Amino acid sequence: MELFEPYKITILVSGLTGLMMLIQILIADVVAIKEAHTPGYPVKPDHNSFLFRAVRVHANTNESIAAFVLFAFFGVFSASSALYLNVFSAIYFVSRLAHMCFYYGNFKLARSISFPLSLIGLIGMFITGLIAWI
Repeated sequence: MELFEPYKITILVSGLTGLMMLIQILIADVVAIKEAHTPGYPVKPDHNSFLFRAVRVHANTNESIAAFVLFAFFGVFSASSALYLNVFSAIYFVSRLAHMCFYYGNFKLARSISFPLSLIGLIGMFITGLIAWI
């Protein structure tokens, strides 16, 4: 598959992002079971609660995952610069992973810094794909 060869990093990041999301789901579910949270009921909004933070970690990733997937497809199928698409997808992943860890640890400032870095990764992916059309 010669078309995909230059984009191996972006494809790897896609798989790793899926794994990260699966881990987030499992952590939130295990914590909910451990804390005897009733399924289907909202989690009490309290940043001191690990269950709340675990649910928010997953929700935050879920908010940006569709854009990541669409921008990755857009970039690859537009034959955009593989170097830039790979770099920006890696920026997205590393910053989302950092955001996850900082949120679990309740490090608010670090979490707040990592979020815009993930947006930079997404915007960079989009611009990289768009440049291929200009």
